[in-house]
Amino acid sequence: MSTPAIQAAVQQMQGMAAQAASTQSINAINGAQVSTAVGQGGFGSELQASIQRINRLQQAANNQAMAFQSGDPNIELNDVMVDMQKASVAFQMGVQVRNRLVSAYRDVMNMQV
Repeated sequence: MSTPAIQAAVQQMQGMAAQAASTQSINAINGAQVSTAVGQGGFGSELQASIQRINRLQQAANNQAMAFQSGDPNIELNDVMVDMQKASVAFQMGVQVRNRLVSAYRDVMNMQV
């Protein structure tokens, strides 16, 4: 994943966070009790949530593949393949984010103080 693509993904996530924050403030004004974790836990919690989403995608794809292999008539091959590709793309994105984080960590650690 290239740097512009990562920056675009980050901007999209920031836009969603801003939208969620505005929705939360509107709901607070209207008296609705809505709990969102966007922006409350920091980078670590967002990273953990992303890893959990990737894990859920992989588990769902594997469960669907197992159901298809078992002969479930409600599961189509194209659905299985699409879900497996979604899980694969999500995993690859996670690996690229990890690689960028490790690279940034190494850069910071190699800085002269």
